[in-house]
Amino acid sequence: MDIIEILKDDYQRFPADQTYSIYAENVYFKDPLNEFRGIARYKEMIGFMSNWFQDIKMDLHDIRREGDTIHTEWTLNWTTPIPWKPRITIPGRSELKLDEQEMIVSHIDYWHCSRLDVIKQHLFPK
Repeated sequence: MDIIEILKDDYQRFPADQTYSIYAENVYFKDPLNEFRGIARYKEMIGFMSNWFQDIKMDLHDIRREGDTIHTEWTLNWTTPIPWKPRITIPGRSELKLDEQEMIVSHIDYWHCSRLDVIKQHLFPK
């Protein structure tokens, strides 16, 4: 299966049953809260999200490949398990770099909002 199709499927069922085999063992990951190397840490981060947050939904708006880079545009939503159960929305994009074997060696997420905006969603839910 084509890596674009695999990623589309992964986004649809995120965070469940992700296809970790498309990531290099020493994959570099960065987002506004995390920065690390290694597929084990990547799995831990996804596992934390699965176990802590509720009703996680990842909407993929666009995915395209340019050479060895895959660009995605998405919106991540979840419910935080605190008494007032705020629904959090983070719009963003990802840049995934591929090596010669079509393995993802770098996954960098950029949010279209600030970390403060995410905190505010918890304190002042809509």
